[in-house]
Amino acid sequence: MPTAIRLQRHGRTKAPFYHIVVADSRSPRDGKFIEKLGTYNPLTVPATIDLNLDKAIQWLDKGAQASETAHRILSYKGVLYKRHLLRGVKKGVVKAEEVDAKFADFLAKHSNAILSAKESHKHAKVAAKAKGTQPKKVAAPVEEAANEAAAEETPAAE
Repeated sequence: MPTAIRLQRHGRTKAPFYHIVVADSRSPRDGKFIEKLGTYNPLTVPATIDLNLDKAIQWLDKGAQASETAHRILSYKGVLYKRHLLRGVKKGVVKAEEVDAKFADFLAKHSNAILSAKESHKHAKVAAKAKGTQPKKVAAPVEEAANEAAAEETPAAE
């Protein structure tokens, strides 16, 4: 049975909320699933992801294929990195203690990056609010070229 790690959409119209699930790849998107691995909310900044790392690694080891979005989520949370490190333990290249240390270092760096992104978003939001105006829409370069061409043709006709 081919299994897939993918997103199952929930939530109302224009307010998506996803469950990260393991399902038979032939079942419908929102249909029957084998196991729920976590949740994903793309509406928050940054996106909120709650994921059981160990279960995800187990399913990947069993041969489950992740969809594109699920693959990005797994990579973002460090599942693929930890799986890579654990393969090194199986081959005898790395010790289990080193895996824990490297993964903890990864999580520390990653959480710092998330906090800085959250702060920069907050500062940009405050700056836009203080300005009090919506940013003006800039005309696309194609539109500008068409307007300039039309302006050049008008004097030539006279």
